Amino acid sequence: MTTHVSILFHLPDITSCTGKQIEESIRSFADQQEIEAEIIALARKDSHPVPSRYADHIRVLIFEGENLARQVNRGIKEARSDFILYVDNRTHPVVLKQSCTELFHLTMVRHPQAGMVYADYELETGNEITDIRLLKHHIGRVRDNQDYGRVFFFRKTVLDRIGNLDESLRFNALYDLRLRISEKAGLVHISNKYRGALYRVIADRSETNVFDYLLAGKEVQSEAEAVITRHLKRIGAYLKPGYGYQRRPVTKTKPDLEASVIIPVNNRPEFIGTAIESVQAQSFTNIEVIIVVNGGKDDPTIQTVKQYQPGGNRYNPEKPDVRLLVVDINNIGFCLNYGVQHARGEYYIQLDSDDRLKPTAVEKILAVFNTDPTIGMVIGSYEVWEKLESGAIVRKEEIPVVTHDEWTEDNGRNNLLRINGAGAPRSIPIRLIQSLGYFGMNDDPYTENYGEDYDMVLRISEQYRIGRIYDPIYEVIRHSGGTDHSIDSATVNRNDEAKDWMRKEAIHRRRRMNRKTSA
Repeated sequence: MTTHVSILFHLPDITSCTGKQIEESIRSFADQQEIEAEIIALARKDSHPVPSRYADHIRVLIFEGENLARQVNRGIKEARSDFILYVDNRTHPVVLKQSCTELFHLTMVRHPQAGMVYADYELETGNEITDIRLLKHHIGRVRDNQDYGRVFFFRKTVLDRIGNLDESLRFNALYDLRLRISEKAGLVHISNKYRGALYRVIADRSETNVFDYLLAGKEVQSEAEAVITRHLKRIGAYLKPGYGYQRRPVTKTKPDLEASVIIPVNNRPEFIGTAIESVQAQSFTNIEVIIVVNGGKDDPTIQTVKQYQPGGNRYNPEKPDVRLLVVDINNIGFCLNYGVQHARGEYYIQLDSDDRLKPTAVEKILAVFNTDPTIGMVIGSYEVWEKLESGAIVRKEEIPVVTHDEWTEDNGRNNLLRINGAGAPRSIPIRLIQSLGYFGMNDDPYTENYGEDYDMVLRISEQYRIGRIYDPIYEVIRHSGGTDHSIDSATVNRNDEAKDWMRKEAIHRRRRMNRKTSA
């Protein structure tokens, strides 16, 4: 039988898996149905040995200190097949289903323009097996933390054309490889409905934490930024420093107030008072706070808000006005836009109902706007706090101040396409929000009360400067009912679908901008 596929895998060290797990993995490689595969192991001197029963069937390449890209490239060079099945089992054992390679191969036959195929998989944690469903690739899937699984099926001619993995990259070689393949060929995803996963990963389950990226080192982040920047240049979506900036729109008549802090809220009477008081404690007082309750007239938040209005026991006429708007549709973008329509301030300032502004937040935001008329948005930095079961709110010292210092004046708006956030709080001129057509209201693909502000950042950054404040001026309060607490994989996928679509639209807009310039 003709050899069609070369399987590349790692022989990890004893801390990553047991000898029994290694044998189970290798057995799954050797027992592939129909297709005869050559098997190549990438190993170090401290790696698990190949089980004796398979020693005659596996070529072992031993490395000393070489990075991942160099190891995989040597494996590709040694391969004698037209297709490479690469198993990234460096940290977790991977077991292939018996028909895995045949299905991958037939998918390549069906898609002759494809350069890479990836697939949904099973996650084994103890005695539990969970289906992990991945997202289908498109031009907007440019995040460095996008899950493409642990097994990749490559067409060798495409790898040869793009030059295989970039050996200068220490941390992001696979990220870079995927982007470069997408520029020359298709990326095809095999999905699973029921018992349709192609392989199994043995690993401990971990909860998704939206702050995990903060723990990645600066060197890792900088390298990933370089990868996405080169990709955007190659596909014509890179925006040069300063390109496209214009003066922000202004109103003919000066607004009554400097700023309007708009807070959408649904059924959070226990938090809204703290948020309101953080606005009323501002050093700059020519402002207002607009509370948009979206739970209808029976939402218990309303009674708490009324305590800060005339006749309420917490009302203080010397402090900024607290205005109350009530709607009966839980749609965050609608709440923001409704607040914008009623705002008396020149600038909108973000505040979530369970968070707090630092006392000098508004003062610092307005100061940045005053430095440059081309600034269309100011974004601050924030601390992460946590509400304990006792009710106390304490600072989470293990999480550093979230500054998003990966944003640079020259490249921030390009690097923004790689990451899921830009920082908080965000402030935008009310007139600019209106001229851009307001925030999305779940009328964009995949949005479900998520990402409306990210899309606004993308669009503003293409036409205006983004001003930054790197001192903490905001406090994010984590709690069991928060949107960033213990997010399951299905919710992560739904959220990523929304933002990746926004990235897709942004890439198309930026390519049009660049084509218009070169025409």
